[in-house]
Amino acid sequence: MSDREKKPLRYLGQRSRLTEDELLLKAAVEQLEELSSVQVKGEAWRVFRIMGEFVEGFDELTHLGPAVTIFGSARTEPNDPAYQECVETARLLGEAGFSIITGGGPGMMQAANQGAHEAGVPSVGLNIELPFEQDLNPYADLKIHFRYFFVRKTMFVKYAQAFVIFPGGFGTLDELFESLTLIQTGKIRDFPLVLFGTKYWGGLMDWIENTLKAEGKISPTDMDLIKVVDSPREAVDHILTRFTEDLKARAEANGVADLRSKLLER
Repeated sequence: MSDREKKPLRYLGQRSRLTEDELLLKAAVEQLEELSSVQVKGEAWRVFRIMGEFVEGFDELTHLGPAVTIFGSARTEPNDPAYQECVETARLLGEAGFSIITGGGPGMMQAANQGAHEAGVPSVGLNIELPFEQDLNPYADLKIHFRYFFVRKTMFVKYAQAFVIFPGGFGTLDELFESLTLIQTGKIRDFPLVLFGTKYWGGLMDWIENTLKAEGKISPTDMDLIKVVDSPREAVDHILTRFTEDLKARAEANGVADLRSKLLER
C-alpha cells in the first residue's frame, strides 16, 4: 500500500496553504531580490519559485493513480442542467475507479469535484492565482495553489488518463486546443478527449471539419482525436473502453496479465 493510500482524505486537504518553512524561505528570497547587488538577478531567482511549484505538484500527485481531468466554465450555476450532468459524469468516473482533477474553482469545476466527493475518490483542485479572487470550491479535498499557468497545465496533462471538456469560455478552449496540439504533435500519448454537449460544441466541430480539414490545415484523421457526447454514461463508457484497450496493449507488451485491475483497485 502506498503512502497516499494510507492517508485519509482530510489529511490530503491540508496542503491548501504554504507551510511556515515555505513562508520563511519565500520571504528570504524576496529580501535578497530587494538588494541592489542582486536585484538584476530577480528573474533568475524566479526559477526557484517555478521549480518549487513543479516539485510540490509532483510530490502531491505522484501516487494519485488513474485520473480524469474535467474542464468547463467557472460561471455555470448549480441550477444549470449541465452542472448536474457534470456531477453525474464525475461520480460515474469515480465509481469506475478514477480520481478527478479540476481547476479547483466554481462552476463546472465545483460540479466535477462534487461528483468525485460523492463517489468517495480523490477530488483534486489545482487552483491558480488570478488578478481577481478565485476561491477553491468546498468539494476539492486535495488542494494545490499555483502562480504559473504552465506549471498547472503540466499537472492537468501529466496525471490524467482522459479529458472531459464541458461548455466553457476562453480558458476551456485554451485547454482543449493545447491538448489537441500535444496529441497531434506526439508530445503526449493519444488519450480520450471528450467534448460534452453536441449543441454547444457542434458549431466548433463544423468549423474544424468544413474549414480546417477542408482546407488541408489538419489531417483527416485528426478529427478522430475528439469524441462528442451528450450523456454522462456515454462519456464514461468511451473513456473506459479506450483506457482498457490501452492497458491491454501495454500489458501484452510488458507481460503483465491484468494491468487494469492493478491500476484501478483502491
